This record gives sequence, C-alpha cells and structure tokens, in this order.
Amino acid sequence: MGGSHNMEVSEFCLEGRFINFVIKDGYKLKGLLLATHEGEFYIKLAKHLRAAFDLRLPPGTWLQVVGYKMHDLKDGTVQLKAERVMAVQSEIRRVETPTPVQEPPSIDNAKAKPAKTKATILVCQKSDCIKRGGKAVCQALEAALSDRGLEDQVTIKGTGCMKNCKAGPNLVMPDKTRHSRIQASLVPALMNQHFGDKSLEAEPENLKEVAIYNGKLWENNS
Repeated sequence: MGGSHNMEVSEFCLEGRFINFVIKDGYKLKGLLLATHEGEFYIKLAKHLRAAFDLRLPPGTWLQVVGYKMHDLKDGTVQLKAERVMAVQSEIRRVETPTPVQEPPSIDNAKAKPAKTKATILVCQKSDCIKRGGKAVCQALEAALSDRGLEDQVTIKGTGCMKNCKAGPNLVMPDKTRHSRIQASLVPALMNQHFGDKSLEAEPENLKEVAIYNGKLWENNS
C-alpha cells in the first residue's frame, strides 16, 4: 500500500506476548506493548479498539495484531497502528518460544533465568475513587511491594472507571480478583492474601466479597 512523498504505509501482522497497556493521563488507553521474536513493539490502537479492550487482559496472553505500519522516510521513524487484535489459539502458543523481555545477557548460561512478565495491579484513578482514598491506596501498594521486594515483579497501573464508583476505591489484582472499598490500612492484608503469608487466616471481610473473572461473578473463599 502506497503513501505520501515522505510517508511509506504498508500492512503488518505480528504475533507475540501481551506485555502491558500504554495509558495516557492515568486513564486514557492509547496502545499496547507486544513482545515478539523480533523484539518489543509499541502498537497504537485504533479508536474502535480502545473502547473494546478489557483492561484486565492478563500479561503474557498471546495475541495476533494486524494493522498498518507507517514509515517516515524523512526521519526514519516507524509507527504501528492496530486495526484488529485477536487471541492466538493455545495450539499455536505451545509452538512459539516465549521471548524474554528486558532480560540482560548472561555470561553463565547455566545460571541464566528466563525473564518473567511483570504482574499488574490495576487501580481506578477516577475522581470518585480518588476522593475515597485511591491515592493513599496506590502509595500503600507501592510501599508494600517495596517491603516485600516485589517492585521488579509487580507493577501498579492506573485505569479509567471500573463502574463501581460508590464502592471505591476499586482495584483488580493480577489474578483478576476485584476488590472494592479498599483503604490504605487494608493493603498489608491484601498483599498477604495474594503474595505473602498464606498462614494468615484473619482477612478484612471485604477482601472476601467478590472475584470477577471473564465477566462472571464468583465467591472468593480463599
């Protein structure tokens, strides 16, 4: 497909592991990061795709992305814009070899460990949740991750409205468990539940309320 004098436009098709979403201003979905055998790519999402994406898409999900590649012949920059994004079937995933992301080269191959995609905690950043203590919750989560040495394994990302404003602050843990009415004081128990001491039996009651997985409601008795 041809382009203007200084712009060359062609189609592309990439398959790889979903790394993370790219969010602007704390809640505007702009694109996604994809790890392929050719490296890591930032792919901008067309407008019709931004509204369709579930922000709880697990990191590591294999995706096929089809769209247009725009090559600026003047400055050499390349932009990728997705028009279609599809999950890759499990049969194809088993054939593919996962590409380590941001794994530094190791001299001793015997001791090298494959890179792991960061888990993501989604925290609503809309005004209602912020007014109910959302900012303090984010700070408490950052402190808890640091205390447990998990800052290199787990990342915190702000999202748009989770449609449960009156029960804010709202957040979704990496295992897709959604928690509401979370305050900073409850964060240590929440972190123990998902990452820490499994022997702890006492948990805040609202940490046991609901778990949302693929749009279905389940009781969380863990």
